[in-house]
Amino acid sequence: MATTADFKNGLYLSYNGKPCVIVWFQHVKPGKGPAFVKTKLRNLENGRILENTFTAGAKIDTISVERRPYQFLYSDEDGFWFMHEETYEQIQLPHDVVENADLMKEGQKVEMMFQSEPEEKCLTCELPKYVTLEVTYSEPAVKGNTASTSALKEVTLETGAKVMVPLFINTGDIITVNTEDRSYGQRM
Repeated sequence: MATTADFKNGLYLSYNGKPCVIVWFQHVKPGKGPAFVKTKLRNLENGRILENTFTAGAKIDTISVERRPYQFLYSDEDGFWFMHEETYEQIQLPHDVVENADLMKEGQKVEMMFQSEPEEKCLTCELPKYVTLEVTYSEPAVKGNTASTSALKEVTLETGAKVMVPLFINTGDIITVNTEDRSYGQRM
């Protein structure tokens, strides 16, 4: 058990029976009335941000969360298969647990977050911030098609994902893609 005095960004807690992490918090002591703590919590099961206000000194349940390195092996109709990089243990996750799975190629390193109590459970599977992929299909850009310097076109990557990139990207180029917002990073 912990109290609101123990709040810090990155603290894992159980809120309404769901695992959450504190993204932002602020202690408030108004001129009248009791002190309270405003928070923004990210639900680790679905990624939603929840805003909540706790009274100062309220007791909260903290949870134990562990991050582990895994490598993506392959996917089938049941889900995705991963191998732990140190123990070589293999696990399978359903399709809905992995965000931006279409940006993941075989051999990709990921980081998984596990809740160990009451039973071990995988909460999230996170790709690195940027992944490097090859463009397999791109419409050719025609000079003079746009008056803007920030024009974008859709391309298909080696994993089948479709992302928006600048007009100068062609088939066969290697690019980096931001996995958080699926935006173009740079050409390699």
